[in-house]
Amino acid sequence: MEWLTELITTMHWGAVAQIIMIDILLGGDNAVVIALACRNLPPKQRRQGIFWGVLGAIALRVVLITCAVFLLQLPLLKAVAGCLLIYIGVKLLVPHAEEEKHIEASTKVLSAIKTIIVADLVMSIDNVIGIAGAAQAAHEHHQTLLIIFGLVVSVPFIVFGSQIILKLFDRFPIIVTLGGALLGWIGGGLVTSDILLVDHLPQTSVVHYTGCVLGAILVVAIARYIVSKRKAAS
Repeated sequence: MEWLTELITTMHWGAVAQIIMIDILLGGDNAVVIALACRNLPPKQRRQGIFWGVLGAIALRVVLITCAVFLLQLPLLKAVAGCLLIYIGVKLLVPHAEEEKHIEASTKVLSAIKTIIVADLVMSIDNVIGIAGAAQAAHEHHQTLLIIFGLVVSVPFIVFGSQIILKLFDRFPIIVTLGGALLGWIGGGLVTSDILLVDHLPQTSVVHYTGCVLGAILVVAIARYIVSKRKAAS
């Protein structure tokens, strides 16, 4: 059990917390997809559809995020991913009109599972970028394990606690604001650690955390500006 003790003591638990928060904040739509895809199944088959659909979606997402973690080692990709995270953070904080989700309900388990996996793939780009960025804070040998652990822990919250989470978001809007700022924080850190910028920026914790803080501030500031402009125009 020495490997387990070493893993627990060396694991970057801050990165674990970031992954769980990102997946909860950005995974609400996934719970809706699951419910819609399985709504026409009999109760017993509905449980099977949810179980296998979620399992397949998790496996696919682990593969995608692991690939993204390795791709972030290429020049400029960290900077691009960082900018995308800032954009995703702004999008999270800016209220948007509810759009009808065209998710086909099925009467067959396999069809429902396929719907869940395909829809999750289409909707998971923001999750993939966010979690890959958060995993960068951990040791490279722990990154894949960290991704799997964070996803497994967050899935029950998404699948079974989506309504509670939505109520918490409504009651405490600061949680969503902090989530958007977290995405900006990770994005700013990614930009400052891009391979092409490493040679031009001093690699100190001050520079790294300055980039993180600026990213967080930028997300909140842009989102508030957009909201204020919309209110002024209405």
